[in-house]
Amino acid sequence: MRSPPQVTAASIQADLRHVIYALSDALDLVGVDDVAHGKRVGIMAAECARQLGYSDTETTFLFDLGLLHDIGVSSTNIHRHLVGEFDWAGSQNHAIVGHDLLVDFKPLAAMAKPIRYHHTRWDRLLTTEVEPKIAEQANLILLVDRVDALTAPYYATNSMLLHKEHIREQIRQRTGTYFAPHLVAAFLEASAPEAFWLLLEPRSIQCSLQDMLSQGKGCLATIGELKQLATLFSRIVDAKSPYTAEHSLGVANLARLLAEKMGITPINCDKLEIAGLLHDLGKLRVPDEILDKPAKLDPEERMAINAHSFETFQILRNIDGFDEISRWAAYHHEEPDGSGYPFRITESEMPLEARILRVADIIQAMAQDRPYRKGLGASDVVAFLDKLVAEHRLDARIVAVAKSAINDVMAAALPAAHS
Repeated sequence: MRSPPQVTAASIQADLRHVIYALSDALDLVGVDDVAHGKRVGIMAAECARQLGYSDTETTFLFDLGLLHDIGVSSTNIHRHLVGEFDWAGSQNHAIVGHDLLVDFKPLAAMAKPIRYHHTRWDRLLTTEVEPKIAEQANLILLVDRVDALTAPYYATNSMLLHKEHIREQIRQRTGTYFAPHLVAAFLEASAPEAFWLLLEPRSIQCSLQDMLSQGKGCLATIGELKQLATLFSRIVDAKSPYTAEHSLGVANLARLLAEKMGITPINCDKLEIAGLLHDLGKLRVPDEILDKPAKLDPEERMAINAHSFETFQILRNIDGFDEISRWAAYHHEEPDGSGYPFRITESEMPLEARILRVADIIQAMAQDRPYRKGLGASDVVAFLDKLVAEHRLDARIVAVAKSAINDVMAAALPAAHS
């Protein structure tokens, strides 16, 4: 497969809601083999909202809330609990993380509290000081989230309809304990028709996403909002492993530093910073045990790792205005001789910005502690870069710029260590 065509844009023209919908795909990657949990929760929440007589605005909000309700989950081990158990000790932890991620991002701040309480039983919610509307939103998400967990074993065989009455009964039995009685009643009414369950099939999910995107007013995102949103998602990715904490932030900082020193235009510096923040989105689909493995990866594990940059591309390419960002982010493991992945393009096909991001990714990875070694100091990083240049694996001009400001480079690559 060849590289996507080159596209040049003067600035980023991206609708904020479109960006959020596309990035929600990254959250679903944590499911590894089932990558539509958030979308199904959103669809069911919207169906129940219509049954409750909610306005179009409220219904759309609940759909979006369903898409993002698990924004605090990056671990595949936590995801296994989510789909494999009805409730478990520690179910609140990711809800708290999700709240903390969104509470300071103004466009999505209204979702923070419902996400904080979306794993709190109804009978316990009633003992808190949570506003009634927020409690209802949170509990509706919990209800349909648990419906999806109960239905999960049947998606692969498309046998939901054979088991829907058993699933509905499981929810009915928890009326007044886990779930508010009026929400259970709305769910039972909404889920009686077969159509409710057929909406959860892959083809129907995509139609629902397009329908929801077409509703509501467009909102052109500012550069500041895009950076803040990209930073938010970078924190989700980097939280996946203790060995990748702040990796994406370090890569973004360093890529921007090198780009500015090389005279890249300000708008492309902004784009490159966003690409750096989002370049490892696809790693959310890599199982925790592979990412944290202290030994050499076997061929199957290596294949899982090598797919991550294409997963990143698949998410970002769907965002209007992210044409360059998606390519720069996806190319960070390409080699000048065409032996890299996932597109196997050559150096002549790699824009300068993509080559800068590749150097930034390598420097940050070398400077940071990893499961199999301690992070390298500045002199060892320089020696490693020189080795790669001698092997014609890195752009010598970019490496020369990095070496000329190595102290600034190390500080940008490891922001926490140098704060």
